[in-house]
Amino acid sequence: MPREATSITINDLSGFTKSLRSALQKRDAFPSHATMLTMVAKAAGYDNYQHLKAAKPKAAKPADIKRHDRAFRVFENGIMTRWPKHTKVQGLCLWVFWAALPARTDLSEQQVNAILKTGHSFGDHALLRRSLIDHRLVERTTNGKTYRRIEQAPPPGAIALIGAAQRPS
Repeated sequence: MPREATSITINDLSGFTKSLRSALQKRDAFPSHATMLTMVAKAAGYDNYQHLKAAKPKAAKPADIKRHDRAFRVFENGIMTRWPKHTKVQGLCLWVFWAALPARTDLSEQQVNAILKTGHSFGDHALLRRSLIDHRLVERTTNGKTYRRIEQAPPPGAIALIGAAQRPS
């Protein structure tokens, strides 16, 4: 079985070394490899080594990388130039419009349309508005008069796309 590299970020090196030193001083003999891993993980603020490994961010899968590349190609200078054909890419691209909508604010359909029209160049703001609702990024009242952004944390790929698609001021 290949060895998997595990990295940690230590915000306070002084506190880390003090914690590790005090754990080492409590022992009579030199610790085993597994014990040493646990002590390092605890000094870094984790419960144990397994907790440290579980907290490690997962690497992007090749399918995710391909999806992100496709989403990035849809935008030019912060403007969406075409509607992607893949549903997962569409959902990723919609986060840019979600981010453009004001948080915790009721909007009329005209206000939503105005925001969507400034963010794309292919002339179908109604498609974008319906897709935002279908992907559960925006909710609307039953009569369709009031729209509101659904507050949630964007996935990592969407955060990168939102940042890259920021239109120059």
